[in-house]
Amino acid sequence: MTLSSDSQTRTPLYGERAIAEAELICFENPRPSRAYEISIELPEFTCKCPFSGYPDFAVLRLLYQPGPRVIELKAIKLYINSYRDRSISHEEAANRILDDLVAACAPQWMQLEADFHPRGNVHTVVRVSHGTRLSC
Repeated sequence: MTLSSDSQTRTPLYGERAIAEAELICFENPRPSRAYEISIELPEFTCKCPFSGYPDFAVLRLLYQPGPRVIELKAIKLYINSYRDRSISHEEAANRILDDLVAACAPQWMQLEADFHPRGNVHTVVRVSHGTRLSC
């Protein structure tokens, strides 16, 4: 099927609308009395350099021990995609994402590693954490 008419195209597109409306949704921890870890990798993070406007790409690695709530996967995907056109430093992106996730799910412990792809012969990894890690 070819979209040839303006009447067949909606702007913003459905994916852009979903990203714009994204909320960090959580659900109740099914095992709040047990210490366990959840690992999430988000390999397509993008934002813009606040100085040059060039795109920055990173792999985000989230590791956390849930408290009362667990982060819903589609919600975190849409939330992370909302950074695509944001001008933000590597350090601020990692810290702001961690702060938002902590506010949403109140984890026992959480670590976020933002592993940015090299640009201009410089490779940056920002690692931020919150709380106290328990033995699993």
